Amino acid sequence: MSDRHALGPKGEELAAEFLRRSGYTIRHRNWRSGRTEIDIIAETASHIVFVEVKSRSSGYAVHPAEAVNVPKQRTIIFAASNYIDTYGICKEARFDIITVISRPSGHEINHIENAYYPTM
Repeated sequence: MSDRHALGPKGEELAAEFLRRSGYTIRHRNWRSGRTEIDIIAETASHIVFVEVKSRSSGYAVHPAEAVNVPKQRTIIFAASNYIDTYGICKEARFDIITVISRPSGHEINHIENAYYPTM
């Protein structure tokens, strides 16, 4: 696997470990609803959290979170609704983004809670 293709799975692993260390319970990783995949589904005492992970190397001019545009948000929200229905979740849903930027000195992880909201 090339370095570029290895960056995504490595970023998701780092993000999941970051969430675990922060007290989240990981329910699922790479959960699919049709063609849509939710990278991480985690849980706190009060929320079910749907996490999109974006990984980049340090040479990008655009911040990785900007890749989660409105159409991508809509597909994640739709898949999250399916997840909630499938598993009978009664907690409030939250949509987060975790960015992982790989630098020669290590990885920079940024957790953006409530990155976007479902709209009607």
